Amino acid sequence: MVKANSLLYAVYVCLLVSILCGALLYFSSLYTMLNTFYNTREDMYVQNESILNYALTQGDEENTMVNKENGIVSNYQMKSHGLLNVIVVSSILKNDTIASAHFVGHYATNTTALYLSNFSNDLSYSGNVTLIGDKLLPSKFIDEKYITSAQSNLKSIGRIGLSTSVLPEISPDFKKVFEEKKSAGFFLKDIEKSRDSIYFNSFLSKTIEVELNSPLLENVIIKGNFILYAKDSITISANDVLEDVIIKAPIIKISKGFKGNIQAIATKKIVIEDDVILNYPSVMAIYNTSNEKSEMTINKNCSIYGAVVLFGTRLNNIDDNSIVLKEDTKIVGDVYCTGKLMVYGSVYGSVYTNKIFSRTSSGNYENCIINGEIDVTKRPNYFISIPLFKNKNEPYGIFKKVL
Repeated sequence: MVKANSLLYAVYVCLLVSILCGALLYFSSLYTMLNTFYNTREDMYVQNESILNYALTQGDEENTMVNKENGIVSNYQMKSHGLLNVIVVSSILKNDTIASAHFVGHYATNTTALYLSNFSNDLSYSGNVTLIGDKLLPSKFIDEKYITSAQSNLKSIGRIGLSTSVLPEISPDFKKVFEEKKSAGFFLKDIEKSRDSIYFNSFLSKTIEVELNSPLLENVIIKGNFILYAKDSITISANDVLEDVIIKAPIIKISKGFKGNIQAIATKKIVIEDDVILNYPSVMAIYNTSNEKSEMTINKNCSIYGAVVLFGTRLNNIDDNSIVLKEDTKIVGDVYCTGKLMVYGSVYGSVYTNKIFSRTSSGNYENCIINGEIDVTKRPNYFISIPLFKNKNEPYGIFKKVL
């Protein structure tokens, strides 16, 4: 005869066993779902990376593809962000999306160190001058100019050919950036800040155009897909944090000690004070087609990784448009100047200019380099050029991941 309390215990045991079995089945189901989720996400990440690599090899502006094995729909779009190109890639499966965005450009394969147009004096040098790489000059001879009593030394390696009176044509896309009309923008006070008081806008979103009330930009953190405008001038302070931002104004000044990466787009003047570091990829550009003067001055102990550009100069106004690289300045990338260029610092890349000039206490010297360095071999092998020229033959590569 079975006691009643034994039956009760049996019921409890059965109930406990059923709960444990249910829990095991539940956790097994959760594990399967979680494993399926991560496998699917992994497939989407792999597909996204694959489509990005495909887009870099094709070089077209947009496309959509479907993976028949897993049903993932991927699309990519190449669009402009100022003077740079950005590729946005999205991979979609049901209600899930993986997206990425990268700055892209062509690998730097050019071996030209200096292109000096052939309609003025032959190139000369004084002091310690280094010219490493191929050169296209008005003459195959580089003469020493006796400016001071100190001994001069020229280190020149690479082929020398004769240049023409016209620089290689800059990409029409550069002009488009300056010709774009500003749409109705926001003010900074109208934009909501994210955590830690950061103004952030993803490259998946539409570009936010911001009009500045004050010429002084101070104590702000702005990252991502922004264009900052001003009617007259913008001054960037050393305590600003700017990343991937476009700055547009007739006059732009970057204060001493600033560090960041930006595109500065001006029509009259850019002044970069001492000890400024502009990280890769940064672009300093002036476009001036008027009869007014324009000048870009990069002061002592500055480093710029990207490109320095002044273009649009009329032939009769070359002497009124200039780029000045002062002592201990380092440019890693390309320098393009349709005016005249002073090189007291170092350029690790290619230089294209209509004229070179130097200025000392004793006078000005045309097409003379004093204590300057241009060395295309010091440009890093991984370096990807700012798209100065239209050239689809060279493979695309990634500057930087921005999403």
